[in-house]
Amino acid sequence: MKTIISTFAFCFVSYFSASQTANSETSKETINGIPITVLKELCQKDSQRLETIFKDLHSNPELPFMEVRTSGIIAKELKSLGFEVIEKVGKTGVVGIMKNGNGPIIMYRADMDCIAVKEAVNLPYASTKTAKNESGKEVPVMHACGHDAHITWMLGMAKQMVKLKDKWKGTLVLVGQPAEENGFGAIAMANEMYSKGVPVPDLLLGMHTGPAPVGVYLNRPGERMAGAVQLDVTFFGVGGHGSTPEQTKDPIVMAANAILQYQTIVSRNSHPQFPVVLTVGAVEAGIDNNVIPNKALLKLNLRWYRQEDKELLLKRINEINEGIAVANNLPKDLYPKTVIKQNLGTLKNNEVLTAKINGALEKMAGPNKNLSIPPVMGSEDVQELLKDHPEVPYNYFIVGIANHEVYEKAMKEGKQFPFSNHNPDFWVDLSAIPFGTSLGLAAVLEAFNK
Repeated sequence: MKTIISTFAFCFVSYFSASQTANSETSKETINGIPITVLKELCQKDSQRLETIFKDLHSNPELPFMEVRTSGIIAKELKSLGFEVIEKVGKTGVVGIMKNGNGPIIMYRADMDCIAVKEAVNLPYASTKTAKNESGKEVPVMHACGHDAHITWMLGMAKQMVKLKDKWKGTLVLVGQPAEENGFGAIAMANEMYSKGVPVPDLLLGMHTGPAPVGVYLNRPGERMAGAVQLDVTFFGVGGHGSTPEQTKDPIVMAANAILQYQTIVSRNSHPQFPVVLTVGAVEAGIDNNVIPNKALLKLNLRWYRQEDKELLLKRINEINEGIAVANNLPKDLYPKTVIKQNLGTLKNNEVLTAKINGALEKMAGPNKNLSIPPVMGSEDVQELLKDHPEVPYNYFIVGIANHEVYEKAMKEGKQFPFSNHNPDFWVDLSAIPFGTSLGLAAVLEAFNK
């Protein structure tokens, strides 16, 4: 942790020490023949409009596959800019297509959904909304992962790309994707959009918020985010009265036994030099104190980088489940049932494309702003937009969104970050709106630059 904190501290200091030099050099830099100063000014002048959009999105978050209002805003904005718009792709997804002569097809994706978190930051536009989740339970909702910023950045970049149409040639495809948080959105869109008239891209780009200070970014080649599987395991038993457990076969005890045994897969079966994660995120069983139920549900989340580790996790989970069934003398029809709900591959940035995009990002942000952080165990589904087109390269990078004073205070307190994604304290500083827009604009313009 100290190494990571030191790295962030160095980058934070470098941000300020390099600013003056960067400003003098920026005036000489261009992307597609457009001076960086001009691109920055265009994004800055649009800040007020984009802040209004961002605040509205932040105040009105929507859960996965419920992003009707959000996708409607995207569709309206893109139509007003002259994009051909296809709606209801993958349920609530929306795609904007701008054809501008002969050239590459560049796809850019922004996700739209929020999560079930109650906002704790005292902002005038904080979310106070609740919504019913997929189980029908009323929950507080919040954009605690920055998807509201992702949308805003895309809409800001779209406006500037239309203004600069004489500076690029090709087809720009903008994707407003639902349901990233549950991992189903990109797959749902990929299953439909290419048959609905969306062209297969020559490359794919995307950005994500990160709790680093505004002004820095993270874009590295190779594997950056882990593969993920979400699965439900249901243990079946024979229910009965809590006073006569000998007449039952208790699925709660089976599930508890499984939870403990699962942990040995990581500690005693997987190779310690290759990271894997097995988390039991939810346990659902029973209602009353004196009733042993006839089933218990475990909700698991797995992360890995090597395919063989994924296969090991699934194999051992199944073996443990069956072993528990045998130990409890269950008939075959009461053996545990496993349902895989999500299955995402690792996110692996194309080396050549990443180097190309980094050239543009450095021009826009200045030197020493690209953080060097190891791959993380968090996952993404953006790459699943290309699940049937694995030959298409992609680049996905992280943009700092934390307020400088808040970040510096956290560093002095020895914290790695001032807050984390999916946390009630997650907060996108408004200065990150023009900054993220400018990076998105730089990346897309550079993508069209042969």
